[in-house]
Amino acid sequence: MQFELTDEQKVIQESVKRLCYRFDKAYWLDIDTTGAFPSGFFDAMAADGWIGICMPQEYGGAGLGITEAALVMRAVAECGGGMTAASAIHVNIFGLNPVVVFGSSEQKQRMLPPIRDGKQKACFAVTEANTGLNTTQLKTRAVDQGDYYLVNGQKVWISTAQTADKIMLLARTTPLEEVRKPSEGLSLFYTDVDRSAISIREMRKMGRKAIDSNELFIVDWKISKRDLIGEEGRGFEYILHGMNPERVLLAAEAVGIGALAVETAATYAKERIVFNRPIGQNQAIQHPLAKCWMELEAAWLMTLSAADRYDKGLECGIAANAAKYLAAEAGFKSCETAVMTHGGFGYSTDYHVERYLREVMIPRIAPISPHLILCYIAERALGLPKSY
Repeated sequence: MQFELTDEQKVIQESVKRLCYRFDKAYWLDIDTTGAFPSGFFDAMAADGWIGICMPQEYGGAGLGITEAALVMRAVAECGGGMTAASAIHVNIFGLNPVVVFGSSEQKQRMLPPIRDGKQKACFAVTEANTGLNTTQLKTRAVDQGDYYLVNGQKVWISTAQTADKIMLLARTTPLEEVRKPSEGLSLFYTDVDRSAISIREMRKMGRKAIDSNELFIVDWKISKRDLIGEEGRGFEYILHGMNPERVLLAAEAVGIGALAVETAATYAKERIVFNRPIGQNQAIQHPLAKCWMELEAAWLMTLSAADRYDKGLECGIAANAAKYLAAEAGFKSCETAVMTHGGFGYSTDYHVERYLREVMIPRIAPISPHLILCYIAERALGLPKSY
C-alpha cells in the first residue's frame, strides 16, 4: 500500500503549479468579471503538454494515468483558478477517452493530436432538458442515411460549446421501443461543431462566467459515418469509460478549490487584527478551518484510491462516486468557511473567496447529484434495493 507520490508524480505536481502561478488571482478575477475565455491559460497548458497527459504515447500524449491527471487538475484548481481554470481544460483531458479505448487507428490519429496540441477544443453533449441523468431516455435521434446520419434534437448544459471546434455527441440510433434494454441503441459520435445545423444559446448562471454553458438546438445535422465511434448502438457502454475518470477528476478539482479556499482564509486569519489580536488566534476561527483541512485530506485519499483502481483496471465505480461525493462536500464546506472567516469582506469580490463559493457548486451538482450518488452507494456497496 503506497501513500506517498512517486518522484515523477511530484515533478508533475510542481511543474503544473509553477505554470499556474503565472496566472494569479487578479487574472482570474478579471476573467470572472469580463467572462472572456482564459485563452492564455489554455494555450500555456497545451504548450506544456498537460492536455495530452492521458493520451497514448503513439499519438503524442504522455501515456500516463488518471492518477497523474488528478494531480494536474487539483493543482490547476488549487493555484488560484478554481473551477474556471479546471473547466477550461477538463473535458479535453478526459472527454476523448472513448476514442482512445474504442476508436479506430485512423480516428485516433485524426482526432487526438489536435486536442493534445490545443489546436482544437472539444465539448461533450449528452444531457437533455427532459431526461437529466436518465441517459437511456435521450430523445436526440441520429437516423442512418447511407453515408451519413441525420441528427435532430436538443442538448443542455453543454460547456464550452461557444468556443469548441469538436463535439462528442450521444444520440439514439435505434428507437427505444425496438431495443431489448434501454441502454442499447445509443451511438457515440465525435465530429465537427456544425454551426449551420446547431443553434447554440448561452445560459446565464451564478458562477464560472468565463466557461460558457449552453443549450443546443439541432436541426438536420449531417454527421459522416467516419465519425461514429466504435459500433452503432453501443454508445452508452462507451461513455461509461469516461464517467468514472470524470468523477475522479472532478473530485480532484473540488479538493483543489477547497484547499485554495482554506489557504486563502488561513492567510487572512493571520493578518486580520481585531481586538488587538489576529482573528486566527481565536478557536472559533481555527477549528472550522482545521476541520475543513482534515475533510479535504480524507477526500483526497479517496480520490487517489479511485484513480489508482481505474489505472489498474479494477472496478472503480463505487470508489469514483464516493470520491466525487466526499470531495464535493468537503470543497463546499471549505469555501463556505472561507467566506465566513473573512466576515463582511468575504462578500467582496476583491478577496476572491465569494467566487470560490459560487464555483464550488459545480462539482456538488454535476455531473451527478449527491442524492443519486447516495442511492448508488446504497445499492452497489450495501446491497439495498434500487430506489429509483
